[in-house]
Amino acid sequence: MKPTLLTKLIFTVFITINLSAHSQENWTHLRGSQLDGHSLSKNAPVNWSETSNVLWKTAIRGVAWSSPVVLGDQIWTSSATQNGDELFVVCTDFNSGKILKELILFNPDSVQHIHPTNSYATSTPCIEDGFVYVHFGTYGSACVDTRNFEIVWTRTDLNCEHMQGAASSPILYKNLLILHIEGTDVQYLIALDKHTGKTVWKTERPLEFYKNVEPVYRKAYCTPIVVEVNGKDQLVSNGAQLCIAYEPETGKEIWQVFYGDDSTVAMNLSYNGMVYVNSGWMFPEGGTFYVRMLAVDPTGTGDVTKTRVKWEVAEDVPQISTPVIVDSLIYMVHERGDLTCLSAKTGTVIWKTKLKDQFNASVLYASGNIYLFGLKGKTYVIKPGLTFQLVAENQLEGQVKATPAIVRDNIILRTDKFLYRIGKKGE
Repeated sequence: MKPTLLTKLIFTVFITINLSAHSQENWTHLRGSQLDGHSLSKNAPVNWSETSNVLWKTAIRGVAWSSPVVLGDQIWTSSATQNGDELFVVCTDFNSGKILKELILFNPDSVQHIHPTNSYATSTPCIEDGFVYVHFGTYGSACVDTRNFEIVWTRTDLNCEHMQGAASSPILYKNLLILHIEGTDVQYLIALDKHTGKTVWKTERPLEFYKNVEPVYRKAYCTPIVVEVNGKDQLVSNGAQLCIAYEPETGKEIWQVFYGDDSTVAMNLSYNGMVYVNSGWMFPEGGTFYVRMLAVDPTGTGDVTKTRVKWEVAEDVPQISTPVIVDSLIYMVHERGDLTCLSAKTGTVIWKTKLKDQFNASVLYASGNIYLFGLKGKTYVIKPGLTFQLVAENQLEGQVKATPAIVRDNIILRTDKFLYRIGKKGE
């Protein structure tokens, strides 16, 4: 039977809508939709200031170091009062900067102490079509319908003693929302049914690595990544004592690399079949504490500490800021401003320089440039390559700890007071 004109028209509209939806870039997780710090933008801004190329600037209530996520015309950020008695989300219109909704999710009766550099809303939400998922550590996790701003489900029973506050961000994997609950008392990963919030699986960290260490060395603030190895996905997660790869559907362990000692924050990286693992702080007896980066071949099983670690470096590796990999080179900036370019294959230092700044936000790549976001509001734009090439320095007011989103040729940047949309005016 030949298709009618109406059938052809409906099919054409359907295809057009789908092509439009898939071609629009979104930024759904911490460090982007692929969790790798890469933007698809082709013409992201290079130069801006408080008086140039700021398309809008919106005040966001509260104190929070979580990053913005973007889907369609909505930008979502989590936030909290300074004392943690209100934990909420804010939805901002991408085009105008107008706040569409502020929704209080949790009002804890009491809160734990946090580190002076942390906030009660440091975990970044994740988002998909129709729903945003927000995590505040021990105080609660929630799913919100982004179409009507109604709360779909909440969980307040995933508890731990954070000691210094929460920072781990959730990720989506198929029908699962995966969370890390790692404090001084309990350490586990848990996967929730994203539609209902009910537990699908829960996996404890291996007790033998945690039972004989002081509580302060058990906590972690990590956000996992998912990598494909020999046609199967692995959930790679670095805790305080060791990095473990799990089956994301079941939570079953695949391999592990032990390192010790404390407080993993920076995310792992993946490139060309290798996984790059951040060890968190190492505390040698009588020496200066430091952080290691380990290059791990993820094709093994069991304890691969002595068999699959291809190289490691321990100089100027950041604890908080996650590096980015571009064309087989790793770019990492230490919290105190030491910027290093490494070979992803060998770990060899290609070049090194010093920026007179401090850094917490992660490094991003967009439109042929690398972006480094200083704590005091200055962004450094450099060219990737075998030598250090500074392209621009851009200053905004306020403090920057949250990793921005670079999406659709715009930078969505959050300071301690404001949310900015930075773009090229008139384009």
